Amino acid sequence: MAGFFKRIFSLGSAEAHSIIDKLEDPVKMTEQGIRELKQDLEKAMQNFAEVKAIAIKAERDMEKAKNGAVDWERKAMALLQQGQSGKLESSKADQLATEALSRKEECGKQFALAKQASDSQNATVQTLQKNIDTLKSKIQQYENELVTLKARAKTASATKKINKQLASVDSTGTVAMLERMKQKVEEEETIALAYNDMAEQPKSVDDEINDALLTDETSTSSSSNELAALKEKMGIQ
Repeated sequence: MAGFFKRIFSLGSAEAHSIIDKLEDPVKMTEQGIRELKQDLEKAMQNFAEVKAIAIKAERDMEKAKNGAVDWERKAMALLQQGQSGKLESSKADQLATEALSRKEECGKQFALAKQASDSQNATVQTLQKNIDTLKSKIQQYENELVTLKARAKTASATKKINKQLASVDSTGTVAMLERMKQKVEEEETIALAYNDMAEQPKSVDDEINDALLTDETSTSSSSNELAALKEKMGIQ
């Protein structure tokens, strides 16, 4: 990994972890790390294209040398046949056929060199392809993990704020205030009961005398009425 993260992990493990612990925004730092990985991937793709181009050229050179060797051998055979048929002097035919076979040999050497280059480049292509596939997989993995990391970071931030608010509340003072309010309510209730008791206090002596006389008069009047009614019923004058 290039850039910031490579510089961090080039340090000792303990020091690297200490730096990471001090990062203020892990989500942004992870996003930066993914961007650097994508830059590495882009460079790797450029190198891969260059190596692939060399490998393709080596294969073409190898095919060209192979076809050249076949062609020069065919020409050598044609020259020998002309020498045999008398179309060309035998010595001249041998000379030209030998020259053609020499060109064939050169093509054989070119083929060997091209094959060596092709094998080497193809091996490099396979290695680069494997590394690129691994890098792509890592980027995809980190991008997927980033989604989860963002959600976790948001949850952690909200939880931190709530806990901070709760921690800042003066619980001792709040409890004391609630206790004082309870006492205040109890005092109000006690005063209300006191007024109620005062309202139900015994009547004065004068009030008691008047109530007693009123009761007697009512009782006497009622008794007299009942007596008159009874006499009338019995026919007594």
